[in-house]
Amino acid sequence: MSELPKQPADPNLIVGFDTADDAGVYRLHDDLALVQTLDFFTPIVDDPFDFGRISALNSINDVWAMAGTPITALAITCFPKTGVDPAILTEIMRGGLETLNRYGVTLIGGHSVDNAQIMFGYSITGVINPNQVARNSGAQPGDLVILTKPIGTGVISTGIKKARASEEIVAASVETMLTPGKFAAEAMREFGVKGATDVTGFALLGHAWEMAWASKVTIEIYACAVPLLDGALELAEAGMLTSGDKTNREYVGEDVELSPGVDGNLIKLLFDPQTAGGMLIAVAEDKAEALLGTLRENYSRAQIIGKVVPRGSRSIVVS
Repeated sequence: MSELPKQPADPNLIVGFDTADDAGVYRLHDDLALVQTLDFFTPIVDDPFDFGRISALNSINDVWAMAGTPITALAITCFPKTGVDPAILTEIMRGGLETLNRYGVTLIGGHSVDNAQIMFGYSITGVINPNQVARNSGAQPGDLVILTKPIGTGVISTGIKKARASEEIVAASVETMLTPGKFAAEAMREFGVKGATDVTGFALLGHAWEMAWASKVTIEIYACAVPLLDGALELAEAGMLTSGDKTNREYVGEDVELSPGVDGNLIKLLFDPQTAGGMLIAVAEDKAEALLGTLRENYSRAQIIGKVVPRGSRSIVVS
């Protein structure tokens, strides 16, 4: 991207790609803006219907992460013309459509290509009042940091591929991935949250790093406070890591300080890529407990996992 020519300045572009935020936001009127995003990926579970549902929710979450309301979707499909039962694609799309319908998102079209590797997802458009946008550049010193859902879906996905994850662990992971960010978006609007992002492929530390970098602050993460999916720590210990463990460590580089006292297997989960992960929310300390109480009505394992402090020598400090 650094080699591309710069775009002309547009006064209506509220959020672009310069801060690696979850979605773009474009002002149409003083009280109305579009929220736009796109996400698709390869299967992470065996059941095609569940894969479709998870793909849809993962895509929609990017709009909710901006505190927006999703309204329309375009499907993106990669599927081989031969060698794979087309009924699998039907199930994937059926799962995705069920999720879209559940959350009031209208499918208006899409595009498919013949491809050996199955991939699926959506481009989602939402709406928001420009004054209510939550962005990853909105964290302020003194804020507390809340994570709405436990982490560990990446190692569990690898555990599924290697037949090392039990049915109970898989079911809990799928349930977590299918828990929508809708209620978090509503709570963010209610409490006037300006700093938020969702935790997906770059893992908890990668997305926290993006928030810290965009906000020009340091975020301190309390490792032992981070909620984990059942079985995730044991799978990490057994080496059930994705390729994202390495690339996410490279992504943040030396800008993350890891305390020597933090368990190495827990650190693996902090770098574990997530699918349809929770919202990472920065909120003023005097609002944090009230917001946490509201979030726990729908996210039982929501937890305060850190705080925002003035910019130090590192963007992230894990203790």
